[in-house]
Amino acid sequence: MKTKKIELLSPAKDCAVGIAAINHGADAVYIGGPDFGAREKASNTIQDIEKLCRHAALFDAKVYVTLNTLLYDNELERARKIAYDCWNAGVDALIVQDMKLLDLDLPPIPLHASTQCDNLTVEKVQLLEKLGFSQVVLGRELSLKQIREIRENTTVPLEFFVHGALCVSHSGRCYLSQYIGNRSANRGACAQPCRLPWDLLDANGKMLIKNRHLLCLKDLNNSAHLEELIDAGITSFKIEGRMKDADYVKNVTAFYRQKLDEIFNRRADLAQASRGHCQYNFEINPEKSFNRGFTDFFINGRQKGIDSPFTPKSMGEYIGEVVWCNPLRMEIKTDKVLHNGDGLCFLNQDNELVGLRADVVRDYTVSCNRPHGAYRGAKIYRNYDIEWQKQVDASTGNRKMDIELTLTETDTGYELAAATMSLRGSRPWQSMVASVSEKIPANNPEKATENIRKKALQWGDTPFNPVNLELKFAEPRLIPASVIGEMKRDLVTKLTEELIENHRDNRLCKDARPCVSTKVDPDEIPDRLMTCHHCIRYANGMCSKETGQKAEPLFIRNGANTFRLEFDCRNCLMYVVSQ
Repeated sequence: MKTKKIELLSPAKDCAVGIAAINHGADAVYIGGPDFGAREKASNTIQDIEKLCRHAALFDAKVYVTLNTLLYDNELERARKIAYDCWNAGVDALIVQDMKLLDLDLPPIPLHASTQCDNLTVEKVQLLEKLGFSQVVLGRELSLKQIREIRENTTVPLEFFVHGALCVSHSGRCYLSQYIGNRSANRGACAQPCRLPWDLLDANGKMLIKNRHLLCLKDLNNSAHLEELIDAGITSFKIEGRMKDADYVKNVTAFYRQKLDEIFNRRADLAQASRGHCQYNFEINPEKSFNRGFTDFFINGRQKGIDSPFTPKSMGEYIGEVVWCNPLRMEIKTDKVLHNGDGLCFLNQDNELVGLRADVVRDYTVSCNRPHGAYRGAKIYRNYDIEWQKQVDASTGNRKMDIELTLTETDTGYELAAATMSLRGSRPWQSMVASVSEKIPANNPEKATENIRKKALQWGDTPFNPVNLELKFAEPRLIPASVIGEMKRDLVTKLTEELIENHRDNRLCKDARPCVSTKVDPDEIPDRLMTCHHCIRYANGMCSKETGQKAEPLFIRNGANTFRLEFDCRNCLMYVVSQ
């Protein structure tokens, strides 16, 4: 049976977060390079990227660098140089948007087509495959049915977002930030006007909805559909969040690592795409990390409740509701343990988000140093768990690879060999060191053998976990602990370097790619500023298919900015159009 390797791909805003992602179960990480990474505030030096690549390679994990902004002509040479620097640093692939890069003299580094290429159709993915892309990041708006159709008509590996913030517009086709404030999303400078409050007006200027976050979506969570997505053809599961801190990345990565491993334990045809297993000493719960509430978006078709109209901020985990309160105290009906210093929040009776600090907690009664404004029946969320935060901050993941050891007697001393455990769909790696040492017969064979095993199996704070030791002696021997310790240190160094070099040497290389005479002007702003699967009419009970009324244009307004909403009801699309 052929084994399909499944990749868990985590975000990294910097080297430290990338290492945390690997240590908590990621098979790959994606990170911004020195420039052109679609996140102005998430750039990294080549030196840091090389450090991350070495750490990832040890576990046969991959590093992808984002080079996915639209480029001006005078930036192409710098982009080309960054591509070479990344390749030489050990990067496994570049994630790109601008097709002009294909015309450059690039190193043999694989290219992944960014979701900003708006990869939503069979025809688009077929084109990208013909152009030599090694992986395609599909649009988040696709359903399982559409993903299957793409898989059935292409062979290129498919990547899909499964968790994190959602753009309301198709990626790569949002120009609202650029139109309003000259901050282009396709240049990594999005100001996120979609998270602002807007008024909704009809064609006559009548106010339909006032001061709501009409374009703000909940966060994606497709953890319940991982096996369905695998069977539909996805081989890389991507977590959004290149601006997120390490605590978010640790928690969410560990959550999806466990979810995927549960599937692999049931199915012999699937396997993890990298080596090593992790240990976690904190509660793994995505609700404890930043989230606006969760949605699985369009994975099973159109549904209501995908938006977050009352706040663009994190609500955290739901913990219960208020059963009694006065201006400075409240009693919460909950099964959670609360702590002094926890951050709580709720929507007040005007559906406005209110945050408060639990200054003093006694059982389920919370006291605050200022009036909290809560009311009986208010649903309380915890967006900062102070004790959990300490645990996740301290977590190292403790990722290790299982190895089998063999200690063999030689003519001049001893050899210690280590072999990585044979993983499903992977070949083991073996390394060996020798020691010239006096061979001392054991007067007490049982005790001498016990001491050898005890010392040889203690690998402490290393990436390796010995699970077995085979002794090959002509007769029982007494080996000084110093001899075994020196061989282990040498073997850790040698095995580490060999695994890293083996990964680098076996990176996928691409031949020359076809040239593409396609150049998009980064400054061009079309009339349609957004193309959205999310429909404000549908979300607010005004869908023409449900009401039977014609979907006349509507208008959204924030301050001096007013935009027309046009509706393509046949294809269930909404456009935000410049006036």
